[in-house]
Amino acid sequence: MAEDMSANEPAKVVFPTAKAGWFLVIMLTIAYIFSFIDRYILGLLIEPIKADLGLTDEQIGWVIGPAFAIFYATMGLPLGWLVDRSRRTWIVAAGIFVWSIATAVSGLAKSFWHLFLARMMVGVGEATLSPSAMSMIADSFPPEKRGKPISVYVAALSLGSGIASLIGGAVLIWAKTTESVAVPLFGALAPWQLTFFAVGLPGLLLGLVFMFIKEPARQAVELDSDLDGNSIGDALTYVSRRIGTYGTFVSMAAVMAIIAYSQGFLPATFERTWGWPPEKYALINGVALLFFGPATVFITGVISDRWTQAGIRDASLRLLIIGYVIMIPTAILPMFMPTPEIAYAILCLNTIGVAMISGMAITALLAITPGQIRGQVVALYYMAISMAGLFLGPSTVGMLSTRVFGEENIRLAMAALPVLYGLVPLLLIPLAIKYYRRQLDHIDAQQDQ
Repeated sequence: MAEDMSANEPAKVVFPTAKAGWFLVIMLTIAYIFSFIDRYILGLLIEPIKADLGLTDEQIGWVIGPAFAIFYATMGLPLGWLVDRSRRTWIVAAGIFVWSIATAVSGLAKSFWHLFLARMMVGVGEATLSPSAMSMIADSFPPEKRGKPISVYVAALSLGSGIASLIGGAVLIWAKTTESVAVPLFGALAPWQLTFFAVGLPGLLLGLVFMFIKEPARQAVELDSDLDGNSIGDALTYVSRRIGTYGTFVSMAAVMAIIAYSQGFLPATFERTWGWPPEKYALINGVALLFFGPATVFITGVISDRWTQAGIRDASLRLLIIGYVIMIPTAILPMFMPTPEIAYAILCLNTIGVAMISGMAITALLAITPGQIRGQVVALYYMAISMAGLFLGPSTVGMLSTRVFGEENIRLAMAALPVLYGLVPLLLIPLAIKYYRRQLDHIDAQQDQ
């Protein structure tokens, strides 16, 4: 049922109970974990997929990055429009069905184009989740209590990638001793094919659960007199008029995405530089991500809520900046360490910085965005950082490695990337603080009217 919030003056509604709000957060977090496992698993199965399908590194690069990004990024805006009007739990359910089936179908791919199209559909399905999730979380908790639930949701990034890394490491070990497994209806499947089925099909049950979850009532206390309605045009106009505000702090999140997606080359970097086999890296990385990522985003969320309640209105932005200052040097230094153990220890600090930015960027975004366009602005945010991360991260490292430093020196390409993209947002931090506080004043003035 469509809900056009611009048609009538909205009535103020009460936030759901804490129990209801946290149940929704937990279910959305589980969905996000599923989505990230389905997204991340491909990068750990590159070698067996290349061997069976006869693909090149260039083709694999297109499947990992652009194939997923084409619709994950571009579908976000129209889906954000839908989020601001329709039942969000059903949108999430439909998305889970699509990406789960597409992930399983990836295991049946017989050619580059089969795999490319399957990964495109994974992107379509996953594009539904975060705009819907952030809209519902914002409608479930008042601003001073959003830090923790958002951080719990964002922790799924580390949980999902950690679980996927462990699964991938186990598959790589298994693949060395197993050629194929007979599966009813599908015949003999290679270990990598069975992996896609194993991580994809359970999502169908989760999709069914979301069909029956009650979503929170839309909060209507954050209307903005600068908005005539809640169309895509209204959202784009609102953001474009505040491009300094949104652009400066979102640029830090975009660099985070570039660095995070470029780390798909870390298994190869550790193997070529220090001799760690990919399965060893995957297992160690999985354990570390499961520990450092969720702990960081939860602690950061608690601090954000406490600072906000103490009157520090830009708490989320301050924590984002701290994370950024941690992330940039810890992405560079590991590449020059003498041993893999020291290198990975520093990368654990990098995981902390990335996790802080992941949680606080979206918290900061919600604080300065009116409720009637929140779904679309969140979709724009994910579109921006996803396009940056998927198109610039892996491709830049690959180009620098092949054309500049030589593939045996891939560590230098990894070290150059944070310098190349990270310096300008670092210099813009004073402007980010200035513009962000000005927008907070505007939002406060609107609510006082």
